[in-house]
Amino acid sequence: MCGICGKLNLERDARVDRTLIYRMLDTIRHRGPDDEGIYASGQIALGHRRLSIIDLNSGHQPLANEDDNIWIVFNGEIYNYRELRVDLLKRGHVFKTETDTEVIIHLYEELGPGCLSKLRGMFAFALWDEREKALLLARDRVGIKPLYYCRQGDCLVFASEIKAIVADSKIKSEVAPGMIERFMTFSYMPGDETLFKNIYKLAPGSYLLAKGGKIQIQQYWDLNFSKPSKCPDLRDAEIQFLDLLEETVQQHMISDVPVGVLLSGGVDSTALLSLAVQKGDQDVSSYTVGFSHSGVTDERPFARLAAKAFGSRHYEISITPQEFADFLPKYIWHMEEPVCEPPAIALYYVSKLASAHVKVLISGEGGDEAFAGYQNYRNLLWLERLKKVLEPWNGSVAVGLAALNGLIGSKKLAKYTPLVDLPLEDYYYSRTSTPFRYFNNSTCDFYTDEFRHSCDQQNSIAAIRRYFSNAQNYNILDKMLYVDTKSWLPDDLLLKADKMTMANSVELRVPFLDHKVLEFAASLPANYKVRGWTTKYLAKRALSSRIPKEILSRPKTGFPVPYESWMRNGLRSWVQDVLLDGRTTSRGYFKKTAIEGLLNEDARVGGYSKEIFSLLALEHWHRMFLEGESLNPNQ
Repeated sequence: MCGICGKLNLERDARVDRTLIYRMLDTIRHRGPDDEGIYASGQIALGHRRLSIIDLNSGHQPLANEDDNIWIVFNGEIYNYRELRVDLLKRGHVFKTETDTEVIIHLYEELGPGCLSKLRGMFAFALWDEREKALLLARDRVGIKPLYYCRQGDCLVFASEIKAIVADSKIKSEVAPGMIERFMTFSYMPGDETLFKNIYKLAPGSYLLAKGGKIQIQQYWDLNFSKPSKCPDLRDAEIQFLDLLEETVQQHMISDVPVGVLLSGGVDSTALLSLAVQKGDQDVSSYTVGFSHSGVTDERPFARLAAKAFGSRHYEISITPQEFADFLPKYIWHMEEPVCEPPAIALYYVSKLASAHVKVLISGEGGDEAFAGYQNYRNLLWLERLKKVLEPWNGSVAVGLAALNGLIGSKKLAKYTPLVDLPLEDYYYSRTSTPFRYFNNSTCDFYTDEFRHSCDQQNSIAAIRRYFSNAQNYNILDKMLYVDTKSWLPDDLLLKADKMTMANSVELRVPFLDHKVLEFAASLPANYKVRGWTTKYLAKRALSSRIPKEILSRPKTGFPVPYESWMRNGLRSWVQDVLLDGRTTSRGYFKKTAIEGLLNEDARVGGYSKEIFSLLALEHWHRMFLEGESLNPNQ
């Protein structure tokens, strides 16, 4: 796991200053504290920071082929590199290292950009072809590893993190005004745009080719939910799932350094722990964060149960409200975008705990997105089915609500009330967002008049509309899963997972997001994922003999952090100091009276902590990246 950066002058006669690459690398030192390297030749310069995981002695980058005419900087892991290497050796390629990185170079010599279809893993890399004078930037299928780029005049600048790009003095840190509304709609930034003007994300499953002064972006993979002509019966599907998961975990255990498991006490991470212990050839450690707080499930007892069952060396941690508040500015510095993910702060601290023992962590991220583990999938699936049944009858809201009341009870009905007369495409903005969030409600007079007039809601949701267009022939559940795989997964969940673990120089691996696992899950019918009121039906059945029943049968809790109570109570004055400060209220986005009203309403009845955290994140982003309040821990 590493950090990469570089710059290409599209004009062949121009040269790149090596000192710029050193400055860029300094901003991402945390991604690779073990080694540093630069390749600079004429119009191209590549930089690399290394976290040594495989081939510790000879894996220095940038790395070239034997003719020194193809150079690469690589971030990630290729889990099938050994098989690819054997085939390439048979074809006469000469290797000088045992790394997965070198496999990419020789595979590119064979297939050009087509090499991407052969890679199984998580990656972001930049490859310079000196003969063709071509730069290839590529990102893994799901977006596990980040890659950003900016075209500034006749130059293309790219890096694993945005802070490395803005280390180029020619690139200004400016807000993209239209993206503020997108963040307020989603609490993260779906799509290729970032909150930085002219800085973009390379989309998952895509590559960028710069050649002959031109830049083109091409998608090489997408998740396809089309069903096979013959679906396996449930028992056969369970066997296929277990075989595939065992193979994937075994591949993810490849490492020349110790490996641990990030253990939540849930089904997915417990299953991975059991397989890691079974498939690995080394002792496995496990790490958990939890809280003894009323109203929040403490993950630690369940994690201890799993650790005891499978014999891992177990470590755990908790954090205080003050540690939560103190880390928020650094959270923004590492995330680089104001993503509303309070659990990410807890992830930072548990990763820091793990970093004293391991360089690699395995996590259960992605299991719920692949096999439909969240309750909203079940609830909205049933809502849409019920709407379809009621439509020929009279389609009235009252009838729909009456039927729903009998199924799920009136207390759970309120949030579904506005959805009854809307098609899925008009309300499902991705897993954590709906058009009825506080900031998007037309009755909410939160924005200043000037800012409201500049907002373009259709532009804010354009990416989601595009994903729904791609999924128009899928069933209801698969539409939701496709949208989340394209938006919330890479732009929120995986962004948080990468940035918080790499902040502690720890590599996070996610076996459930191996593309073979995702493709298998996508091929399954909806009732193998949600059956009745049971979510993740097939996965739970298949894993039932491997996981303690106390864990298998417990309700889905997510990653609980008591930040809502903290911000309403002990951290209330801190929240007010930030959000009612003159700098905050003078930005022109929100009315001060509206912010005061939001804080007072949250103190009175609760329920607005996510909105408040979003405002805090946005304000700290402005202070850090636009006003220079740098908290670079590498300096």
